[in-house]
Amino acid sequence: MAVLAPLVAVAVALVLAISPHAQASPAPPCQPHTLNVSASLAGGAVTVSPEPGSLDASHLAQISFVGVPASELAHIRVIGSRSGAHPGRLAAYSQGDGASFLPHTAFDEGETVTVSAALRRAARLTRLHFSFTVADVDSVSRSLETPPPPPPPAKAGELQHFLSRPELKPPTVAVSTGTGAHAPGDIFLAPYAGPGQYGPMILDSSGRLLWFKPIPHGERAADLRVQEYDGRPVLTWWQDPLVAAGRRDAGVVIADSSYRDLRIVRAGNGYQPDLHAFQITPRGTGVMSVYDAIRCNLSARGGPREGAVADTVLQEVDLHTGLVRYEWHALDHVAMADSYMPLDHTATARSPWDYFHINVAARYGSNLLVDSRNTWAAYYIDGRTGRVIWRVGGRRSSFRLGPGARTAFQHDSRLAPHGAISFFDNGGSPWVHPQSRLVLLDLNTHAMTATLALSFHHPRPLRSASQGDFQPLPDGDWFVGWGQEPYLSEYSPSGQLLFDAHMPARYQSFTAVKLPWSATPAEPPRLAVRARSHGGLVVYASWNGATALSSWRLLGGDSPTSLTPLAGAPASGFETAISTSATPRFVAVQALGGGGEALATSATLPG
Repeated sequence: MAVLAPLVAVAVALVLAISPHAQASPAPPCQPHTLNVSASLAGGAVTVSPEPGSLDASHLAQISFVGVPASELAHIRVIGSRSGAHPGRLAAYSQGDGASFLPHTAFDEGETVTVSAALRRAARLTRLHFSFTVADVDSVSRSLETPPPPPPPAKAGELQHFLSRPELKPPTVAVSTGTGAHAPGDIFLAPYAGPGQYGPMILDSSGRLLWFKPIPHGERAADLRVQEYDGRPVLTWWQDPLVAAGRRDAGVVIADSSYRDLRIVRAGNGYQPDLHAFQITPRGTGVMSVYDAIRCNLSARGGPREGAVADTVLQEVDLHTGLVRYEWHALDHVAMADSYMPLDHTATARSPWDYFHINVAARYGSNLLVDSRNTWAAYYIDGRTGRVIWRVGGRRSSFRLGPGARTAFQHDSRLAPHGAISFFDNGGSPWVHPQSRLVLLDLNTHAMTATLALSFHHPRPLRSASQGDFQPLPDGDWFVGWGQEPYLSEYSPSGQLLFDAHMPARYQSFTAVKLPWSATPAEPPRLAVRARSHGGLVVYASWNGATALSSWRLLGGDSPTSLTPLAGAPASGFETAISTSATPRFVAVQALGGGGEALATSATLPG
């Protein structure tokens, strides 16, 4: 097994380009002697980041102060042990509860930075003082995800084809189980690694294509889902690289219900967002995961002195300003000794040791949840101090685990109502369980026990070495994306398989979720015209992403301005064929809603 666990079928390489300064000095320690210290200062009034005492700050870090209005922060001084004083400016968060100090120049790698400030409330002045150390990292190569390789040649039946949209070639989706009893909602995924186009994709509840957005060759998308932004439903997905505003690196797209981009979200402090997590919170912030490789002396753990480790980070940004409100680094809170990922002398700059592997970063009210694949544990974190409140699973679980409750290399932990937590339990690799499974644990925070409440398996069975998610639905059902295995399933509360579908064998989707969605595309419907062998026309109509579409009306006439109804047909999947014995000179199609109302009209084409 490689040092880095497989994230996808294509290899995910962690690459660290060592700067000339870093090469000239020995690799530093990267984990403080005292872990899990508080990031809360001034008697709990202010939460700061980078965290006091940390050894893994970015050389491009801003100094974040959360908890008081920007107007109450004064006398900020930032001094690097090598670079000296750093003047800068204070920029307030749109939430009104803090600000970031933005240094005019970057810090030196490896130096210690001392921060002093004052909290001014009425006539009282409270002094703040803390320090942190800047990690030795490359200042350019921040992304740890490599682009996917060229797709393999397609086999017959692996791709969908449409006459009205010949440029779209998403993978086929075969439904093997469909009881009709499944919960309402559409299915959101982002296929890649197979022979067709990659990109975000929506299926209706029966597994038929509703929307597909192909992304440029060499790019990859992940984690498509519906969230709420500025009071309205939106789509979000991760994409790498994401070319926008003169940048070509990883980012997150926020798109409206007409599929137009509203905002591109980038990580702060010189990082790139990772595909594992992006959550929009009710207060207008984005919580995301970040991977960054830093130099590290790993000899105390049996690794190389000139080693490297993947520093995995939860970062919360103000979506309206782009400022970093808070950062939580695994290296500051979780011991390397807790990892189940083997470490040897291959943990070098070209293949850093992925000791933690964050795959969940989410806010639950004022606190946070982080899941680690490679320590086999989920961590519930105090959002004010950054300290771990409790952990479930792993080498030092806060809970006594009952029979069947231990997970291994898991993904997608979620807090559930009534004191429970769910996991997509990959079980490998290397394989600890015979197959991947879905588990719900009841957590008793008084007796500190974790008891297996339910466990589902796929009837095949499936062994998904990476990715995957396990989503509770409002009616009590569970929806599952099987990650590295190209399957999508829905289970009843009792574990009955209600829906099961799959893409071709080589495809993967990091997540697959089921959510309500309503959309009216900004672009008009499309059509293609074909002559019938026995006279008349067949018109093929589609409207990529329309959720209210119920039926089609075919229009025709002798001129583009004199079109009248010729025929109609109920919508049947992504593309509908409409036949007519007439031979008009010009044709168009109208998309109709459930009440027969016209929703949109296509361009007019020759008949």
